Amino acid sequence: MQVSVETTGGLERRMKVQVPAERVEREVEQRLKSLGKRAKINGFRPGKVPLEVVKKRFGNEVRQEVLGDILRDTCNEAFLQEKLTPAGGPRIDSVRNTPGKDLEYTATFEIYPEIKLAGIEAIKVERPAAEVTETDIDAMVDNLRHQRATWEAVQRGAQKGDRVQLDFEGSVDNGVFPGGKGENATVVLGEGRMLEDFEKGLAGIRAGETREFDAHFPDDYHVGEVAGKTARFRVVAHRVEGEKLPELDESFCNSFGVTEGGITALRTEVAENMRHEMSEGVRRSMKDQVLEALLVANPVEIPGALLDEEIEHMRQAALARMGVKDGKKGGELPRELFLEQAKRRVTLGLLVGEIISQQQLRVDEKRMDERLQHMASDYSNPAEATRSMRSNPAVLRQLETLVLEDQAVDWLLQKAAVTDKPTTFQELMHFHEHGDMHTHD
Repeated sequence: MQVSVETTGGLERRMKVQVPAERVEREVEQRLKSLGKRAKINGFRPGKVPLEVVKKRFGNEVRQEVLGDILRDTCNEAFLQEKLTPAGGPRIDSVRNTPGKDLEYTATFEIYPEIKLAGIEAIKVERPAAEVTETDIDAMVDNLRHQRATWEAVQRGAQKGDRVQLDFEGSVDNGVFPGGKGENATVVLGEGRMLEDFEKGLAGIRAGETREFDAHFPDDYHVGEVAGKTARFRVVAHRVEGEKLPELDESFCNSFGVTEGGITALRTEVAENMRHEMSEGVRRSMKDQVLEALLVANPVEIPGALLDEEIEHMRQAALARMGVKDGKKGGELPRELFLEQAKRRVTLGLLVGEIISQQQLRVDEKRMDERLQHMASDYSNPAEATRSMRSNPAVLRQLETLVLEDQAVDWLLQKAAVTDKPTTFQELMHFHEHGDMHTHD
């Protein structure tokens, strides 16, 4: 088998392969003989069909089958022979297959880039240094109270934190716009889920009151018909409710699973959870910094096949989040939505993979167990969930990838210059009073 490879630009390669005719004809002959032993053709006893009859009846079909198999097999053999690792499947074309003559074809593909890691020793990372204070615990307990709050009707005007049930209708250029009308909608003043001008227009409104006011839409508003415009709203308030917080008593503690020790025990548990979350937040921050520095120091040309694969993966994930089960609708999501993030992911994957390879990292089984237990803790029967995940090869491969990435990050952090940066729990965890902690992956 003769093989020649040429570079057509960047990471793309064109490989020409010539397979001796004898190999093709020998395989066709063997398959026809094998088929003749089991073929059922009228006028002939099983196993007694003449080879010429089998050739006439099945020759073209068998030759096409052999051609497909030999193209696949010889292409893989050529990759091994030339020590090439394609990034994505090759495109095979220019196939010349004349009976009795050598098979010739061309395979076009991309290879993985050659990576020489640089700038590792120059990476600088700031480690967030914070403590969970009594004030932080107070704020978190207060947040828990708001999670268990109830609503009761009030006769006064609506103020920040109140919930208003209303009908509304908005018009722009004397016409109702898409999404500009609603019945029995609820708005919590101060949450920021509605336009700022809309919430301001509701300040002081009472149950049964009707109001009209203007609200301006920002230039980048997601509904193009009203972006940058001012709408006239008419609202009818049906009900104004104030928030009623639960008392810090035994019942409140029980609602969070604390049956002994009262509020003191609840605060202790809350503090432990906060410290755990903070520890993970510190880790995320340091990981983000070290990977960003790795990216900046190591620009990499990435194979288009890997980029396309990652974009499609992100499209399908987006569809799943939206509750769309038809994967074919992924093409309706513009490629540009995912392009930059996909480039980042693919590049990081190549760089981290190079670290894993160079440092000969092997999966830390203890970390695997910890990951499994953490994932299983979200299920009602953690033991059964753990057994199920251990028996699922796809889940185990995904976990191994995550664990190896963590080990590669640890290696980078050992090489980096790490300094402490004073901060607070609230800054680190993006914690908002009366809301949730917002963290980033």
